[in-house]
Amino acid sequence: MQGYIPRQLEAELLRSLAVNPVTAVLGPRQCGKSTLVRHVLRGIPQALLLDLELPSDLRKLDDAELFLREHADRLVCIDEAQTRLDLFPVLRALVDMDRRPGRFLLLGSASRDLIRRGGETLAGRIHYLELTPFLLTEVASSGGTLGRDFRRLWWRGGFPPAFLEAEETQSLRWRRDLIRDCVSRDLPQLGFSIPAPALHRLWRMAAHHHGGILNATALGQSLDLTHVTVRRHLDALTQAFMVRLLPPFAANLKKRLVKSPKVYVRDSGLLHALLEIDTRDELFGSPAFGASWEGWCIEQIAAAMPEWEPHFYRTSSGEELDLVLVRGRARLAFELKASLSPRLSRGFPGTIDALRPEGTWVVCPMEDPGYMLRPDVRICGMAECLETLYDGSW
Repeated sequence: MQGYIPRQLEAELLRSLAVNPVTAVLGPRQCGKSTLVRHVLRGIPQALLLDLELPSDLRKLDDAELFLREHADRLVCIDEAQTRLDLFPVLRALVDMDRRPGRFLLLGSASRDLIRRGGETLAGRIHYLELTPFLLTEVASSGGTLGRDFRRLWWRGGFPPAFLEAEETQSLRWRRDLIRDCVSRDLPQLGFSIPAPALHRLWRMAAHHHGGILNATALGQSLDLTHVTVRRHLDALTQAFMVRLLPPFAANLKKRLVKSPKVYVRDSGLLHALLEIDTRDELFGSPAFGASWEGWCIEQIAAAMPEWEPHFYRTSSGEELDLVLVRGRARLAFELKASLSPRLSRGFPGTIDALRPEGTWVVCPMEDPGYMLRPDVRICGMAECLETLYDGSW
């Protein structure tokens, strides 16, 4: 039985608790937020954990001010906080009376943008952290066969129950159940009144367009929905961390650039379940093989560099890069190829020369050491790419 797998976010969570009155850990359901926090709280004996999905804990907050004042000397952790956004004004008032760090720790399954709509009163008092499903660096640190097989993480996705399940069929069944529960229960709890069958059809259609430029009008026509409805439904999936709309890079390069975002299913395991790809061998023979690798790499790299904004780059003439990370005027470029012998486009050198990134990587499903394609472009596997990013040695 696999024990606790250390999470990359753990150190940052401890730093935030040491300096901020309120810390929020956000991420999709079942990604390991509660497990991470329970592990951290073992080192904080006076911490109090409330799970708002338990009626007994929910009743404790019927008079939230009275209860929280009673435990003013303790770190109070509130799980599934997005279900009680009315608590935020109370938390604001209590924090303003005592702004010492480590007063409240909130866990939520909705994005910070959705929480801010009801919790704007905590502005300036709260620090947000995002926990993703398992990352390659995390499972690698666990050792054993799990840590050595990046293909397992790519195939099953990073949700802990799906990744750690001993039986392949059970992993697939869990992912399908999560998809069903998300559209029928989780999204309605976030305030989205969208019929579950319509949302499920759109999610599957988005999976079939994974890695492609979003055309809301064309998607709507195939589903008998307006483009406005399509964008609203995709917004719901985005707020629940299930879909990523990757924006185009809009640098002023005197070229006509694509202006619509790309659409991705954020977890590769859910992508394969939505596409009804039941085995790893089927994935290798699927038309979605390359797009699946591309989306998985984007999530790994974006999580490794949370302070950088992810984009893609494409001109109307066809010059493109799968991922461009931007921070101020600095840029990092990535081309993601599901081949051990990647073939780059004829316009690739010109694109790199135009963007002038600080570093450029072509990331492939390889385990051997990488090599330089040219003085400023390195071909490597995901593990080597992430190691370079963490070291800052580009």
